Amino acid sequence: MAWFTRQKPAREPGPPPEEQRVRTEGLWLKCDSCRQIIWRKALEENLQVCPKCEFHFKVDAATRLRQLFDDGAWQEYDRELASTDPLGFVDQRPYKERLAAMKKATSLEDAVISASGKLKGRPVGMCALELKFIGGSMGAVLGEKITRMIERCMAQRWPLIIVSASGGARMQEGAVSLMQMAKISAALARLDDSRVPYISVLTDPTTGGVTASFAMLGDLNIAEPGALIGFAGPRVIEQTIRQKLPEGFQRSEFLLKHGFLDAVVKRAELRDYIASALDFFCGPVK
Repeated sequence: MAWFTRQKPAREPGPPPEEQRVRTEGLWLKCDSCRQIIWRKALEENLQVCPKCEFHFKVDAATRLRQLFDDGAWQEYDRELASTDPLGFVDQRPYKERLAAMKKATSLEDAVISASGKLKGRPVGMCALELKFIGGSMGAVLGEKITRMIERCMAQRWPLIIVSASGGARMQEGAVSLMQMAKISAALARLDDSRVPYISVLTDPTTGGVTASFAMLGDLNIAEPGALIGFAGPRVIEQTIRQKLPEGFQRSEFLLKHGFLDAVVKRAELRDYIASALDFFCGPVK
């Protein structure tokens, strides 16, 4: 039994424990769908789509523009527009403080980037909503920036593309937010009268007043696989009608099957699909 009291040889001094650890934080992610561990670089190279189950991760507005514009280059418009807090709204915190925090976190003034550039050699105008900015919600600034881009596309004869990712109207701006639904829809009607095509791309999630207005008014309405698209959420609907909803309800594949969408397109194929659609609408690029 002598080994119980045997003295272990002294260790030579080495680096502290925190320096011995391999620093892997942030290098790996777990897929929200298949739960597989994915190397972050492999995910980025695959356009933020799981290489195992093809689950489409959410991407920010700037990444979306880089994926669609030629060489990831664009000219931004109306970047300086910012909300004036028209209602002096306060919930858990003042709206002005919430806006300031969002601006610091996203480096944006509001929940949309409005830009122009080329897609497969064709000049286009594009608006991409930023979900991280108060849920991509629609307020006066978002409505104004999209309306200005619509008017710019009419003047320049650029096809318009809007990539939606939003929880809907911004409650902190009340009726001012709801007015943007009519404002943008009226501008899109003028765009249609001008015979300039508008392609709407719906991503996960696209809900509320955004779905009830410009997101579903495209000449072509495209969604990414598995995107949640609807006005009210499934839980609210179930509680209202007191019925169990069908499997996959409000997901893009369900909407395509029931005629609410024109196509469901994988992210890796989206750029080519839009370019092909614009060739159909406008003719080949000269």
